[in-house]
Amino acid sequence: MKLLRVLPMAKQLLTESVNSGEIVVDATAGNGNDTQFLAGLVGELGHVYAFDIQQAALDSTAKRLGELNSRVSLILDSHENVDQYVNNEIGGAMFNLGYLPHGEDLSIVTKPDSTIDALHKLLNLLKVGGIVSIAVYDGHEGGADERDTLLNFVQSLHQADFQVIKYQQLNRINNPPFLIVIEKMRGLSQ
Repeated sequence: MKLLRVLPMAKQLLTESVNSGEIVVDATAGNGNDTQFLAGLVGELGHVYAFDIQQAALDSTAKRLGELNSRVSLILDSHENVDQYVNNEIGGAMFNLGYLPHGEDLSIVTKPDSTIDALHKLLNLLKVGGIVSIAVYDGHEGGADERDTLLNFVQSLHQADFQVIKYQQLNRINNPPFLIVIEKMRGLSQ
């Protein structure tokens, strides 16, 4: 067995938990890599809701998707508003926190409050056995605050309801990303 880096590990875990035909969410479309992966994963009968606050990110994602565009709703809005677009059970969700790689304005970053709001809503929609993956990049201005807020939130999730794992390379320099994976263990009482 070969150890996986952060993003391949997230994709491996989602591959094992998302079924063809399900609804999934890419909370941070970025350049479309995860959106494309999820569109392939859910198959022709599934659907991906991909969020980003930058039109350039959605344009890049649409270009990358090609023939998979029909499986995806590209939404120019914050992921904290996911409940305005998705009301059905989801099979999984992905986040890549930080800024748009190769974007023009690297000061546009994900924020702790909107990320936590989105997670609350997505965890309520998540099927039992479903996975939410969060790739955390904290080497930018405001990144440490978002990281700490996120870690406090996931550590507060009840262990009977969710299993939370942190996956991280320990010998890499310059603020390496790490992965938080949340698995829903049982239905939540509203």
